[in-house]
Amino acid sequence: MNNSKKIAGLAGLASVLWMGLTAAVAANQKRLLFNPLGSKREVLKPYSSGHRTRPIVVRAKDGTRLAGWLMTPPVAGPHPGVVYFGGRSEEVSWVARDAGKLFPGMAVLAVNYRGYGDSHGDPAEEHFVDDGRMLYDWLSERHHVDPKRIAVVGRSLGSGVAVQVAMERDANSIVLITPYDSILAIAKRKFKAIPVEYVLQHKFESIKYAHQIKAPTYVLRAAFDDIVPHSHTDLLVEKLGTLHADEIVPDSDHLNIPYLESTQARIASFLASRFSA
Repeated sequence: MNNSKKIAGLAGLASVLWMGLTAAVAANQKRLLFNPLGSKREVLKPYSSGHRTRPIVVRAKDGTRLAGWLMTPPVAGPHPGVVYFGGRSEEVSWVARDAGKLFPGMAVLAVNYRGYGDSHGDPAEEHFVDDGRMLYDWLSERHHVDPKRIAVVGRSLGSGVAVQVAMERDANSIVLITPYDSILAIAKRKFKAIPVEYVLQHKFESIKYAHQIKAPTYVLRAAFDDIVPHSHTDLLVEKLGTLHADEIVPDSDHLNIPYLESTQARIASFLASRFSA
């Protein structure tokens, strides 16, 4: 075999491998992006020492069953409210456990995404955002909640949901934990040899919506983050309409940041100041 045939053969093999890898990413993107870990709870018996805690089931607009927890202060309302959106693979029962420190004196709604925990359905960006708006409206209609004082809190993947919900609802304030410019941009960084912009269905392009955010936004970054590099957060922060603060939590990484006392104290302080303003 001469050199030209060898080169042609190698080029053909590379093309087949590239096409195979692209097809694999396209076919497995839901698992790669969402990866819900079945129905196993992070906390077996979720309970907030500072709230009345009750499991709830709400129905999405298409009838899909969504399950989570509603936590309300023990004293009479109306109270400020918080809607929490979790990260990739995150089951949200831990929010009920930690709500006394994270959200003192606030009504809190933490519901698992479709396909997560006891929620039914298949995960998808469109569903997450539609359901997020519905959950915001559901909480605002509770008699013990002040509809003018509702915040959205999003962690990692959920920051993209929080941004899109806040864009279309009159949120009092926003907390974004380890947020990104877009999942598409992170995927491009990770899969440099693949045209992910053509195969990725769930792009979560927060950077496109950030300038429309009117509510004060508090950004919290992990000190060590190998999942959402700070450069991707920088691009989002530059576009935010109203930035309250952009802080790095010491001794934190992408996975432990929401559980740290320092993080929880910062969020509680910010929300309390916003709700009392």
